[in-house]
Amino acid sequence: MSFDPMAAVVDWLDAYRSGDLDSILGLYSDCATIDCGCGGATTISGHNALRAYWQQRLKDSPAADLDDLQPARDGVAITYVCHGSNVRADFEFDAAGQITFQKCGPSN
Repeated sequence: MSFDPMAAVVDWLDAYRSGDLDSILGLYSDCATIDCGCGGATTISGHNALRAYWQQRLKDSPAADLDDLQPARDGVAITYVCHGSNVRADFEFDAAGQITFQKCGPSN
């Protein structure tokens, strides 16, 4: 069975929109890093930091509709609506199909 990074990002958005913290965290590798530019630059890494980030994000910034989904140079780029504005997130994956890197921020 081959890994489909586009499907993985759709799964990520579905888990985000439903507020499913455990499903979201299950998509990230143990060594994942998030560079978040939403409301100020922050870098998050490590399981406890990812959990805290996502608990707060689900509470304060729930995702709404998918705007765009595209293959990117090293993974997948998604644009989705959050609080009426578009947010872009770029994802990179390991060989097992887990997210190793995510960069997000306001879409230009």
